[in-house]
Amino acid sequence: MDRNVRTDARWLDEARSKTWRTFLTAHAAVIERIERDLAREDMLPLGHYDVLLALSEAPDRRLRMNELARAVVLSRSGLTRLVDRLEKAGLLRRERCDDDRRGCYAVLTEEGLAAMRRTWPVYAGGVSEHFGRHLDDEEVATLTEALGRVLAAARAE
Repeated sequence: MDRNVRTDARWLDEARSKTWRTFLTAHAAVIERIERDLAREDMLPLGHYDVLLALSEAPDRRLRMNELARAVVLSRSGLTRLVDRLEKAGLLRRERCDDDRRGCYAVLTEEGLAAMRRTWPVYAGGVSEHFGRHLDDEEVATLTEALGRVLAAARAE
């Protein structure tokens, strides 16, 4: 372990504190701008898109609700409300789990996939404009590796 990193969870040095605050503020600012771009073009809101994207990447385009909640970092109740709206709009459907009477899957519909495809150019353009263009290739690699470690540690807890 790097000798400059304190392992005491109560301690946060000034540099890491500043990095944390900058990360949070940058994240919020970029998300706000991407949301604005999507709304201006009358596209899916970012939260809707993220749920549909998680489903599109899953085997058979379906996930159990608890898996979906972890994939999009939403509370169970927040996800349930969002899934209700997406189901009502025809962008996904729920299917009962054969092996768990209480559980169900969220399944991406063809209409949901089409909505994602329409949204993608605006979303990708926003990520590129508000995030990607400010980083060189080395910074992208460094951020990906560092944030990947943070994510892996959080998932292991």
